[in-house]
Amino acid sequence: MEKSAKSKKRLQTAKELPLIIAEYYQECHEAKSKGKPVGWMPPMNGAIELFYAMDLQPVFPENWSPVCAAFGLTRQNFEVSEGMGYSRDLCGYLRNIIGYVHGMMGEEGNPLGGLPEPDLMLPPNGGCAPVMKIFQALLRRFPAAKAFKGDIPQVAIENISRYHVDYAVSEMKRLIAFLEEATGRRLDMDRLRETVILSDRACELWDEIMAFRRYIPTPISASEIGIMFVMVTRQGTQIAVDYLTRVRDELKERAEGGTGVIENEKVRLFWDNIPLWYNMGLFNYFEKMGGVVVAETYSAAWSLRLDVSNPLEAIAMKTLISYPLVSCVSIRKRKEMVLKACREYSIDGAILHRNKSCVPITLGQMDIKRELEAQGVPSLIIDADHMDERNFSVAQFQTRADAFMEMLLARKGLL
Repeated sequence: MEKSAKSKKRLQTAKELPLIIAEYYQECHEAKSKGKPVGWMPPMNGAIELFYAMDLQPVFPENWSPVCAAFGLTRQNFEVSEGMGYSRDLCGYLRNIIGYVHGMMGEEGNPLGGLPEPDLMLPPNGGCAPVMKIFQALLRRFPAAKAFKGDIPQVAIENISRYHVDYAVSEMKRLIAFLEEATGRRLDMDRLRETVILSDRACELWDEIMAFRRYIPTPISASEIGIMFVMVTRQGTQIAVDYLTRVRDELKERAEGGTGVIENEKVRLFWDNIPLWYNMGLFNYFEKMGGVVVAETYSAAWSLRLDVSNPLEAIAMKTLISYPLVSCVSIRKRKEMVLKACREYSIDGAILHRNKSCVPITLGQMDIKRELEAQGVPSLIIDADHMDERNFSVAQFQTRADAFMEMLLARKGLL
């Protein structure tokens, strides 16, 4: 296995994804050239639906980092940011996007045309610290962009009360007023309702897609999890609904026909933490010994069902919940999420990615490991980095993975 490798795609719909990605970035550049306001924002928030409802163009600089990793551009972006004084110990998303906007952005040869410059900026006041710091740096890089600084409290999902929701709604109203003044466009509440309905339908389809992974053999593995691109960039659009419907239908046909990812599925694996975006082929590595990565932490973050009867409150709730859903969740809650997934997906073993580039999602893994073992689920810790391949040793990974698979096969009497 190479240090950087693409994953094998079995789904026809997964093979369609590069075109969908290219069309999204083409749309971003066309918006800029036609004078449609372009806004940069973090993913997983209700501003996405607002932007599509108001015919504004959302752009996600955090999501651009995995694209750079897939195209092998992270090293030169890291060189720029590290030359500016950013430490290698910081989040890879942060170092990559800062290096990109101060380096190759605007130059010839950018994959997919690169990112268009922002007219609007929506820096978050929540989520993990690196995301907030990313936007602080981006505001300095693009001082002409009009910025809206929202104020959404970071509250554990189980502790959200009515007054939190009311405050979040008031902030969404303030955001709407800002967008209307900054762009000269008015929000049509009926259009927002349509957008929220489409967003909720995409989440419903996503849940159906994830449910098919419970089948034995599973018809889809983590190697094709890139399909969540539409959940990041296209929520609130017919494009997402149409694409996910095709994915769901293909999986249904495969599941009902007993068609698995590989011919002889022997071991079902769970992946904790963010994938290695520069080496998605890592997920295929286990297949040589009959292992399939059936489920992972990251995919659970992209489904937030919305109350379509109250669209404004729905997007406020989405923004409120998105902060503590993954990177700001308690260790107790993380343990519950991982154990629940291992039960639901009949997991034989868990791989815990100790991610140098994302400390918030890595914290608590030893507690999770102990709890998994108490529940009879063996686990393996691998040291890597979701963005920086310099922090990943292929030889070390292969040695640990092979030994882990041999142990799991022996436990099942298959060795």
